[in-house]
Amino acid sequence: MKYSEIPSGTQVSIIIPTYNESQNILKILKSIQDNLPKNTRAQTIVVDDNSPDGTGKLVEEYMQSVKKFANNTIEVIHRKTKDGLASAILKGVQLATGNTIVVMDSDLSHPASLLPKMIDALKHPKYDIVVASRYVNGGAIVGWTRKRKFLSKLATFIAKRGLGVRTKDPMSGFFAFKKPVIQGLSFDAIGYKMLLEILVKAKSANVLEIPYTFTNREFGKSKLDSKTIFDYLKAVWKLYRYGKEANKEERRKSVSFFSKAGRFYSIGAIGLAINYVVSSLFTDVVSDLWYLHATIIGIAVSMSSNFVLNKIWTFEDRNFEPKHASIQYAKFMGLSSLGALAQLAMVYLLVDHNKMDYPLALVLAVATSALSNFVLNKKLTFKEKVWS
Repeated sequence: MKYSEIPSGTQVSIIIPTYNESQNILKILKSIQDNLPKNTRAQTIVVDDNSPDGTGKLVEEYMQSVKKFANNTIEVIHRKTKDGLASAILKGVQLATGNTIVVMDSDLSHPASLLPKMIDALKHPKYDIVVASRYVNGGAIVGWTRKRKFLSKLATFIAKRGLGVRTKDPMSGFFAFKKPVIQGLSFDAIGYKMLLEILVKAKSANVLEIPYTFTNREFGKSKLDSKTIFDYLKAVWKLYRYGKEANKEERRKSVSFFSKAGRFYSIGAIGLAINYVVSSLFTDVVSDLWYLHATIIGIAVSMSSNFVLNKIWTFEDRNFEPKHASIQYAKFMGLSSLGALAQLAMVYLLVDHNKMDYPLALVLAVATSALSNFVLNKKLTFKEKVWS
């Protein structure tokens, strides 16, 4: 239920999943309002799983009794059943309009006073995810039993060792991320640790961990039970299989890349032979052209044959429609010519300015030119992704 229109340019969406949090929910909402940074427009989304204690209804009544906040709107999503924490977070993300998403619990164990620091950190282009961490220097846990601490450490160990996650507190329920981080990702929403799934599936994201002190809930009952533990193990297994499939796809891409590179270089060697034969023909057999003119003809013929062979064999492009093929041919010739000029320049610099032996300089220049020719033609001429 939406009580006011979402402000234009909403910067932060704060998602709070709830189930039987009537004793805590109003306190956390007030704390969020008190701690929002100045000049920050926020959208707070409470996702309630049909709490028997009337948590969702309590939020509605609260919003009706107070004035509308100038910089913060509140929405309540009423779900019919208790479908789990991860799916509740995903439901909130679907309705989030902010370019920064914050996820936090409603039991007061996650201090809203940390919000300004988390939000400010994500303004830096270097970071994509900010984790409120219990396990970095300065972080702590207050109020947990030894058993609860052991289970948390064990779950963290499994996540880090089994899934290759580097974050020190991948089990944190208090985190923020830039919305584009999860675009295109598919989530299983199993278990209660959404952050772990994001960390596994968005491996290229840069993570910053900020220390905080986790304080055990003062009111209400902990949601940790045997089903939660089972769901966690199930989620870890699915994420492990996901990682295996992702690595398999990455390996397939690398095999394809190096296979095509091998074909490209093999054709380059054939082109060198064609260049030699054609140049020799025009200097000794067909005519007695000046060797430079014959060499130019040899280069043109070899580059043309290279284009045809690479089009058919390396990049498996059988489209020889005149306009399409002509554009490709012009790009191929242009990029190959640039590669040849770069090769000459590199040889000159290495030999004349760095006093390198000519044979070594030639090998380095040819290797560099060949690699750049392959990558540029793959990307620009034949419109393929570089790493595929």
